[in-house]
Amino acid sequence: MKNSNKLWDKGFSTDKKIDLFTVGNDRELDLILAKYDVIGNIAHAKMLHKIGLLTDDEIADLEIELKNILKTIEEGNFIIEDSFEDVHSKIEFLLTEKLGDTGKKIHTARSRNDQVLVDVHLFVKDALKEINEGVDELFELLIALAEQHKNVLLPGYTHLQIAMPSSFGLWFSAYAETLIDDIYFLKAAYKVADQNPLGSAAGYGSSFPIDRDYTTKLLHFETLKFNSVAAQMGRGKLEKSTAFAMSSVAGTLSKMSMDICLYMNQNFGFISFPDELTTGSSIMPHKKNPDVFELIRGKCNKLQALPYEFTLITNNLPSGYHRDLQLLKEGLIPSFSTLKSCLEMLTYSLKNIQVKPNIIDDEKYLYLFSVEEVNKLVQSGIPFRDAYKIVGKSIDEGTFNPDKKVVHTHKGSLGNLCLDEIVNKKNKASNN
Repeated sequence: MKNSNKLWDKGFSTDKKIDLFTVGNDRELDLILAKYDVIGNIAHAKMLHKIGLLTDDEIADLEIELKNILKTIEEGNFIIEDSFEDVHSKIEFLLTEKLGDTGKKIHTARSRNDQVLVDVHLFVKDALKEINEGVDELFELLIALAEQHKNVLLPGYTHLQIAMPSSFGLWFSAYAETLIDDIYFLKAAYKVADQNPLGSAAGYGSSFPIDRDYTTKLLHFETLKFNSVAAQMGRGKLEKSTAFAMSSVAGTLSKMSMDICLYMNQNFGFISFPDELTTGSSIMPHKKNPDVFELIRGKCNKLQALPYEFTLITNNLPSGYHRDLQLLKEGLIPSFSTLKSCLEMLTYSLKNIQVKPNIIDDEKYLYLFSVEEVNKLVQSGIPFRDAYKIVGKSIDEGTFNPDKKVVHTHKGSLGNLCLDEIVNKKNKASNN
């Protein structure tokens, strides 16, 4: 049976098994890219009109039909039937069905390769903006929580052993400042995405006198990916750069979720949440399980594997297009919704966190203050190593009786959180 809905169709049938294997779940993923494919089509059509390959009537008709398709997409009524290989073939079919030969002209001076590249670049730019917005909201909440609870002391741990005094102010603002490092990665990924690959065609340009500066302006890219081969080699580089950025954010969320799981544990008991944010046990009526945070941890750990998945798919591929690259969409596109939902759930949950006061009054946290006592002796003139031995001996003999008042004044300490400085740093990172 002849299959006529493939852009590369030459008039003979394709074995159904081969068709299913090569297309995979591309149709499903392409529904997310459909909006961007229409936007790319509009820009490409305007450029073809500018260089004289489309008439005034043809560009007017194409714009009307493409905007109609865009409306269908935005209303959620756009579908890609099994008879179509991808979003590109479906849109070209719709244009041809409505406009005849005019619709067939839309693919002039273009390949599916640079169509996919444009779609993914535009999608990634928008998706990264949404992730940045989620990071911004979480950052602002963490700074507010740090200010609210800055005077509530918290045990600090090294090697999971009781170490030195910390505070909730220090803990919350630590994660806030760590998010700034993640913003640097997100900004770098956005820079990679903000380059127009349209016009590279199959990877070696076109004999048509296309105007790539014009489409760059129409599509709101900062710059061109000038070299057509470099544009094609950007497939994989873009996805990997983006995956590293998302992995950085995911690492921050995963670590904080692990802290929360520990701090909710009865043996710690530092924080709690309303019942509606926890789950119970089917047989243990006393349980309040941190399922939300465990799932954030697990989902974010999966996201941190994504850069390595993309590395293995693209590693040692020579220049030019290869069908392996299609597999990148399977990891990339769903990862944004996963990370976005993790950001939303962590932010939503933290708005309801309940911080326990007077934690350090518990006798088991007595030795938190050993370093404080050593430092007091040093400030009185005793050499550090001698002061260390004096305090160590009092601990061994059971006579250690510290003053639990903690006075830290240097920048970044629990007595000087530098919240304004952290906010300024974040604003600078976001605006650069």
